Amino acid sequence: MFNSGCVICGDDLEYLDGDIEQACSVCLKKYSSSVKCKSEHFVCDDCHRADAVEYAESYCKNTLGTNPLDMLVEIMKNPKVKMHGPEHHFLVPAVLLACYYNIQNQHEVIGEKLTTAKSRSKNILGGFCSTCGNCGAGVGTGIFMSIINKTTSLSKEEWRLANLMTAKSLENIANNGGPRCCKRDSFLAIESAIDFLEEHLNVKLPKSNIKCEFSKMNKDCKKDECRYF
Repeated sequence: MFNSGCVICGDDLEYLDGDIEQACSVCLKKYSSSVKCKSEHFVCDDCHRADAVEYAESYCKNTLGTNPLDMLVEIMKNPKVKMHGPEHHFLVPAVLLACYYNIQNQHEVIGEKLTTAKSRSKNILGGFCSTCGNCGAGVGTGIFMSIINKTTSLSKEEWRLANLMTAKSLENIANNGGPRCCKRDSFLAIESAIDFLEEHLNVKLPKSNIKCEFSKMNKDCKKDECRYF
């Protein structure tokens, strides 16, 4: 599979005005989607993120690290993680959960928390940022906050914090402008979560100064207009 563009042939992706029914080129199941490549290939979200999610889950379950940005970059370097894709919706809460519980000396619960995050992140479809105005990396920080606070629909302060966390991430992502870049938006979401944790829960995680290592794979990179370039 290719790291950017169509994961079957590497060709450019086309974004349609509306959904059409397409058969996944990998599993052959039919889905409604507004994305295909110029060579008519279509890959469903499950097939797109499969290997990357399993790799990220294993990495986060076994690491003792506490720096979420460094951890995120390390995972992104693996060729299983594509330039763009719904796997990033899991990567964000995964590294935050690992670092949060490691710094709390509760490493033994990380596996269970990652399973929950993986299940919830599957509900965030590819292209959510454009079709719903709700970047999956930003939603990933809300997933993280809801898990560590054991938030339910009937929670009060925990409910507020989970939604506020997502709002802060989305605002940060939106203020940096488009077009979408799953790497940039994941960095922004993680930075938002680090600041939020310190402000609201008095939990301090390290914040690295990130210099993007993936711009050459992104033909839509904003280059000097991106804070990470």
